[in-house]
Amino acid sequence: MQLLVMANIKEQEVIDLRHIVKKLWGRKKLFYKAWAIAFIVSSALILPVPRTYTCDVELAPETESPSIGGGALGSLAASFGVDLNSAMSNDAIQPTFYPDLIESNDFIVELFKIKVTTKDGELTTTYYDYLKNHQKKSFWTVPFTWIKNSLSSLFSSDEEKGVKEIDPYRLTKAEFDITELVRDNIDCDIDKRTDAITITVKDQDPLICALMADSVMHRLQNFITDYRTSKSRIDLVYYKKLTSDAKQEYEKARRLYGSYADANNDIVLESFRAKQNDLENDMQLKYNTYSVLVTQLQAAIAKVQERTPAFTTIQGATVPVKPTGPKRMLFVLAMLLFTSLGVTGYILKDDFK
Repeated sequence: MQLLVMANIKEQEVIDLRHIVKKLWGRKKLFYKAWAIAFIVSSALILPVPRTYTCDVELAPETESPSIGGGALGSLAASFGVDLNSAMSNDAIQPTFYPDLIESNDFIVELFKIKVTTKDGELTTTYYDYLKNHQKKSFWTVPFTWIKNSLSSLFSSDEEKGVKEIDPYRLTKAEFDITELVRDNIDCDIDKRTDAITITVKDQDPLICALMADSVMHRLQNFITDYRTSKSRIDLVYYKKLTSDAKQEYEKARRLYGSYADANNDIVLESFRAKQNDLENDMQLKYNTYSVLVTQLQAAIAKVQERTPAFTTIQGATVPVKPTGPKRMLFVLAMLLFTSLGVTGYILKDDFK
């Protein structure tokens, strides 16, 4: 008796696929209607969304790599997210800090001044003006944007409206929004194993996308170069000043010695000869000092060149041909899939119970 009950329970638990398929096929018109509505609604939602383009640039900077960071030990440490080269380097700003640097207000505000031109050539303006006044928007976001701008204008002060020069330390609400937009559009990734830098820029215009990717790459290179050579350049300025002062002192002593020697050429008194020797010795000392400083100046110039990093551009900026988003077909297909699941659940809700 117990075996018969268990058999009946197992039979009830078995899913009858033929019954489900037959039931769904009988309601196929409901699927057609739901698919049509989902296709129209999803198309209406995704088609007005502006297309975006993506440009990638990749470069490899020259780094100071101690011997401990190379070989199998360095590769093993990199696999666990530990960069031995960075740990042993004297640089305070390591490649792992470059993404944070690009996202800083100082770096982004410098990008606002870049002149950009759209692919069709109809607009040439600054990057800030382009992002603020010339971005395409979906029609269904216009009411929300209008309400947001209206509320912002009510609470913005006259002082903020009159600001012309953008101060990265004191951004207005509008400037902060543009800064956040730039942070979303620019991404920097560092390969911990090779220190290769990949910069990705997203934008609505393909030409501006490529221009900004190239600009970000060059500004990052300039920052790295300025940082690496900052100490050497300070030393160079210092030695230039010392060399210039030493040269003036030497020329002054040389003129004084020459004038005294010419004026007392026929005098044989020991007092005059002693003074002439003193002037000559002073001139020689100043010349020796000047000669040493010239050597140190040349060494300082060589040090700046030595500290200047070399960059290898692995992948340069190119104008993208195809947009990378939004994925309209995938969005519509996903909406149709969710609609199918919803309709299936609606039809089979009694069977689930």
